[in-house]
Amino acid sequence: MPASAPADRPPALPVTFRPTRTRVVLLTVGAAMFTVVTVIALLLDRLSPPEKISFVFTALLFFGVPALLSRPKVVADDDGVTVVNLTRTRRLAWAEILRVNLRAGDPWVFLDLSDGTSLPVLGIQPGIAKARAIEDARALRVLVETLGTRPEEPGGTRPDEH
Repeated sequence: MPASAPADRPPALPVTFRPTRTRVVLLTVGAAMFTVVTVIALLLDRLSPPEKISFVFTALLFFGVPALLSRPKVVADDDGVTVVNLTRTRRLAWAEILRVNLRAGDPWVFLDLSDGTSLPVLGIQPGIAKARAIEDARALRVLVETLGTRPEEPGGTRPDEH
């Protein structure tokens, strides 16, 4: 959400929230680790080709971990929210989300759901970019409050979906 947009107006849909700075740092570190280990493997003359291949494979694993950690995001569209965490993706309808929480000290946003559970949303985390995470949490909260409480018509559609 742009900094100039009012806090009570929802952002235009679809919108994607992700910890961009954290993602850049993780992917940069992963690429650097991959490069260093691969270069070392290629420069060591004592290594046989299979040993060099094992070094490159290990370098790929070193890149894979930060790549996995950089995966989280939240995509909001007209129909609901898709939460992509490290290894799982969950699709939620707007009506399933009761509340968006980001309290002081929380590592990321939590969604209170209509089934009584809470879902961590790693795509909005205040780690490196706290102000951006707070902005994104507010924008998601406004979307939930706006789209999650719209009355449905008898046919199962909302009045503004014609």
